[in-house]
Amino acid sequence: MEEHLLTLALTRIRGLSQPMALSLYKELGSAKAVFDLLNNKESIPQQIPPKIIGMLRDGYADALKRAQEEVKFCEKGNIRILALNDEDYPARLKETVDPPLVLFFLGNANLNASRIISIVGTRKITEYGKSICQNFLPELKRTNPDTLIVSGLAYGVDIHAHRASLESNLPTVGILAHGLDMIYPSLHRTTAQQMLKQGGLLTEYFSRTNPDKGNFVRRNRIVAGMSEATVVVESAEHGGALITANLAHDYNREVFAFPGRINDQFSAGCNKLIAQQK
Repeated sequence: MEEHLLTLALTRIRGLSQPMALSLYKELGSAKAVFDLLNNKESIPQQIPPKIIGMLRDGYADALKRAQEEVKFCEKGNIRILALNDEDYPARLKETVDPPLVLFFLGNANLNASRIISIVGTRKITEYGKSICQNFLPELKRTNPDTLIVSGLAYGVDIHAHRASLESNLPTVGILAHGLDMIYPSLHRTTAQQMLKQGGLLTEYFSRTNPDKGNFVRRNRIVAGMSEATVVVESAEHGGALITANLAHDYNREVFAFPGRINDQFSAGCNKLIAQQK
């Protein structure tokens, strides 16, 4: 628990970016080793700038206090804290260049299932997209019954993928852009509650974190990174689904897209991925 507490604290050091925190953690092997630098000045590696040490020293007290608050929140809500070094941290996500140092998980899914597929797409889903979800998920259950479905609990393709997974008795996990003290959008609360019994909710964000626009973009790397394949159901030529697909491509994961008619706005992104051989 001490390592979890210190890892949480490391992510809350004022001025220390997430890439910098991740680099320190990987270089020294643990959050405890990072904070031990404050007590062993003689053993500080030369490549670590004094400015970083100053950030750690100045921000430690406040960061530790916030981390302690989050641990209490997680204990009260039966939320699992998964640090990067933990065995049950999503192994595929750990292989990426920018994994979160800490994840918070509520549910019963195996985050290292033998097959994990992300399903993403536009928030403005059409009847075509709905029919894809309604037909693809049951077929996936028939051919690959041990598959875990990952999406973002957002309007459109995300929520239809989650609901079709539940109806098909496939576990499904929603990746959130905020803490586990809320559900956004609130209209999806009932589905989210069902997912806790057949999958779960996963986030890198502390409680009391608002669902800001940048968080949705950032969480896309988790959707892409923890899966062996990403399936784009419908997408316009630009949007979050294509960000996720391109991340999956960069991570050397499989990317699939359902094609559509050439004049359909919300098939343009899928057709573009296929045309670009992504």
